[in-house]
Amino acid sequence: MDDVSVDQLQALAGVGALLDAQRIAHWVFGGWAVDFHAGVVTRAHDDVDVAVWMDDRERVARLLEGDGWRHAPSEDDDGGTGYERGKVRLELTYLVGDRDGAVFTPLRHGRASWPDGAFGDEVRELFGVRARVIGRAALARGKSSPRDDPDDASKDRADFGVLSALEEPGSS
Repeated sequence: MDDVSVDQLQALAGVGALLDAQRIAHWVFGGWAVDFHAGVVTRAHDDVDVAVWMDDRERVARLLEGDGWRHAPSEDDDGGTGYERGKVRLELTYLVGDRDGAVFTPLRHGRASWPDGAFGDEVRELFGVRARVIGRAALARGKSSPRDDPDDASKDRADFGVLSALEEPGSS
């Protein structure tokens, strides 16, 4: 594991502990969630993706800034924002639930729906770091349709391959 991956994993542990201490629900998603499900670091990651409820965004901001994270939004931010500390970039994505129980991320021009079952209580461990992650089926569903950007599409295909090779829970 390279130094950046070590730093990102330590950041995940610290942010998770910080949010857990304040009982703020959060879930790791994206490439790091793939790694937690696989039990191994499968590739280098540009950032750490964490989803939180939009209602908690101000509390989360205060906690992160109090822990040395610097708010670092990018012009591409839509549905969340970024923070940086050292070499680690943390991407927060905001969640909202509608009256029917569907979960989505509000965007400038609509909303991005999350699959049913994405946000449960599943906790996985990777190199001694425990993290609540989005459900594997929901993660695989998201990775099964690669994004438009060629670099992102390549990561999505690789992540989907890793997730597809994992044994179904309860089988064996």
